[in-house]
Amino acid sequence: MLIIDKILGPIETRTLLLVCPKTHEAVLIDPSFFSFRYFTPIIQEKQYKLKKVLLTHSHYDHIVDMAKFRDLGVPIFVHPLDSRNVLAPGSDGLRSFKTIDAVSDPHFFQEGDKITFGEIEGVVIETPGHSFGSVCFYFEKEGVLISGDTLFKGGIGRLDLPTSEPDKMEISLKKLKKYPEATVVYPGHGPTTTIREEL
Repeated sequence: MLIIDKILGPIETRTLLLVCPKTHEAVLIDPSFFSFRYFTPIIQEKQYKLKKVLLTHSHYDHIVDMAKFRDLGVPIFVHPLDSRNVLAPGSDGLRSFKTIDAVSDPHFFQEGDKITFGEIEGVVIETPGHSFGSVCFYFEKEGVLISGDTLFKGGIGRLDLPTSEPDKMEISLKKLKKYPEATVVYPGHGPTTTIREEL
């Protein structure tokens, strides 16, 4: 799996483009500030086939450019418990730096759902705590976990926000502890890490 990893925007949010090298099918994760401007030329030049946009959660810095990709016909996927802020950005009570266009027709995933593009297959892991519908995406063959704002290098997502459920974060972290220690973790912010480093 080809991973194009870019930190973008005023609060340095990670957007990822994952590509199947054989078929050139791709998914984009967490379209942050300027992600449309950054990734669209890459997708066009390399002739990647963008199949889906996946949201680890719906806080403003992770969804800023979602409507721009939707306008190209790319479906937006989010957990149902985080969908309200996709339908009406700002309804989560967090103040954005800019106006965010809504997506009125999101698609949904839940625990255990498969994410497929080309020959790549991942799975959705529900990890509430930072937000009601926070998720991670795990790609077993590649040894990669996309953790959003659940797990960072040396820390975890904030638990003092209107969408936070602190009592659920411990359960979510215990779930992630079960994955192989060599798994490489791509958080929503900051440097990459591994499950081993964060244990």
